[in-house]
Amino acid sequence: MILGNAHYLNSQQKRESNARSYPRRLPMALCEAKGMRVKDADGKTYYDCLAGAGTLALGHNHPVLVEAIEQVLASGLPLHTLDLTTPVKEQFVDELFAILPADLSKRAKIQFCGPSGADAVEAAVKLVKTATGRGPILSFHGGYHGMTHGALSLTGSRGPKENVSGLMPGVHFLPYPYPYRCSFGVGGDEGNRLGSRYIENMLDDPESGIVSPAGMIMEIVQGEGGVIPAPDEWVREMRRVTRERLVPLLIDEVQTGIGRTGKWFAFEHSGITPDVLILSKAIGGSLPLAVVVYDESLDIWEPGAHAGTFRGNQLAMAAGTATLKFIREARLTEHAAVAGERLMNALLEIQQQADCIGEVRGRGLMVGVEIVDSDRAADRIGSYPAYPQLARCIQQECLDRGLILELGGRHGSVVRFLPPLIITEEQIDDIAWIFGESVMAAQRAVRGMREVEA
Repeated sequence: MILGNAHYLNSQQKRESNARSYPRRLPMALCEAKGMRVKDADGKTYYDCLAGAGTLALGHNHPVLVEAIEQVLASGLPLHTLDLTTPVKEQFVDELFAILPADLSKRAKIQFCGPSGADAVEAAVKLVKTATGRGPILSFHGGYHGMTHGALSLTGSRGPKENVSGLMPGVHFLPYPYPYRCSFGVGGDEGNRLGSRYIENMLDDPESGIVSPAGMIMEIVQGEGGVIPAPDEWVREMRRVTRERLVPLLIDEVQTGIGRTGKWFAFEHSGITPDVLILSKAIGGSLPLAVVVYDESLDIWEPGAHAGTFRGNQLAMAAGTATLKFIREARLTEHAAVAGERLMNALLEIQQQADCIGEVRGRGLMVGVEIVDSDRAADRIGSYPAYPQLARCIQQECLDRGLILELGGRHGSVVRFLPPLIITEEQIDDIAWIFGESVMAAQRAVRGMREVEA
C-alpha cells in the first residue's frame, strides 16, 4: 500500500542524514515514472526537468532500457565482475568508442571507475599526476566536479568546503567566461579575451607562484555553476595554451555528455580533442556507471593504481549500450539541438514579459534562466544582483503547477532545465507555459511581500 507524501517525508526526516538536499526544495515521494512524467505518493503528476540531474537521457523506464536489463537478468550472465571483462562490457566499450571523435578514439584507453562521476574525477586527477610527475591542478570559478574529497577541492562552490579542512592542496582557480557576471567587469568577447590572456600569462610568469600543473580540468558548459556555456573560441584557446605547455586537458562531461548539448560531447562544438574525458550519469542508462577515457600516452600508472568494487556493474553497461544505440538510431543528438532551441526561444519570450530574468542561456537541452532583482541597481556592465528568494519562489510555483526544476548558479539564482532527450515539441511548449505562469505569479507574490514589509 502506498501512503501519502507526508508519511514518507516524515520518515525520511527522522532517519536520513541532515545532508539530504533535494527533498528540502522538492518535498515529494515518487512512486511511478514513465518517460517525461513522474507521480508522487499523493497521486499528483509532474513533468520531470531534473531527470536525475541529467542522468535520464531517455527519461524514466524507457522500453529499450527495460528490455536490456531484463535480457541480462534472464541470461545468467554475472552481474558483478570487478574489472574482469565480459561480452556485455565489450559491447559497451565498442559503442562508446564508436561515438568518440576519431582523434580521440584511435588513441583511447578507458578506465572503469566506481559508480559516480566524482570517482571518475578522482581517477582522472591521479592519472595526470602520475603521468606528469607534477602536483598542481588548475580548475575554474563556478566549476563542479563532485563531493568526494579531491573532487570537492576542484569545485568552485565554497559552501560545502566551509567545514571541511585539509582539502587537496595545489588547486588553483581561474576565471571562467561568464558574460553576465564578468570577472573583469567588462563582459562580452573582451572579457573572454582578458581571461584567456590572464591564464596564459600566469602559466608563463616565473613569479606567479604556481609551479607547472599536472592538468587543467573544466566543464564546457558549467552545470551546477549556473548553466554557463564556454565560448568555442575560448575553449580552443585553452586547448592551445595547455597543449603548448604540455599540460593535460581534462574535460568533465559528466553532465554534458551523451547528446545533452546537441552533440555527443560538448567539447565537439569547439572542435578540440581533450587528453582526458570524464563521463558518468547518462552513460549508464540511468544506472550507476563512470569511466575515464584518455590518451594512451598517459597510460603509465601501475596495476591497481585506481580501483573500485562496483566498476563491473553489468546491468549499467547493458543499459548504457542500449542508451547509446537508441540515441544514435533515433538521432537524439540532433533532436536535442532543435528542441533546445525551441525551449530557449520560448524562455526568451518570457524574458520579454518579466523583468526578473537577467539572462537565458545554455546549449541543447541544458538551459538556465538567471533570476535577478531589477529593483536594485545594476553593476557597471548592466547586470542586476542575483535574487535567490525569487528563484526559490519560482521553483515552488512550478512545482505547484506540476513541473520539477532545480536551482543552481551563484546564490542559487539560476533555474535549470535538464529534461530527457526524448522531450517532444508539445511538452516543451507546455513546460514553457507552466514556467511563464510561475514566473509571473512568483513575481507578484514577492513584490507583494516587499510592499507589506515596507
